[in-house]
Amino acid sequence: MSYAANAYAKVSQTALTPREAEAAVLIKAAARLQTIQDNWDAHHTTLNDALGFNRKVWTILSSAATEPDAPLPEEMKTAMARLGAFVFTRTLDAMVEPSADKLTALIRINRELANGLRGNP
Repeated sequence: MSYAANAYAKVSQTALTPREAEAAVLIKAAARLQTIQDNWDAHHTTLNDALGFNRKVWTILSSAATEPDAPLPEEMKTAMARLGAFVFTRTLDAMVEPSADKLTALIRINRELANGLRGNP
């Protein structure tokens, strides 16, 4: 098998569906926040970077989910808009007054949504 064919075979085995990619990014954001929460004294200096990453993830997710042509029912679009607003508010709160406890909701939301995207409600 040629190098190009090997490369294609490898990529085709690891390519993710859009839902799987969204779930993976949510899990990555949750893991970063969890690491900081679990080791607050050692890692809270990286909090703003992790919160910024999470905010970017949610900006993309909530924007895509609430687009007029998004293939979601209206009630799902509304729920994503509300959830996104909560995430943004909690993120800002955690940046202004940092606390390990403020990360719990963000971590849970990311994990629960990732599970739903993977078909594991």
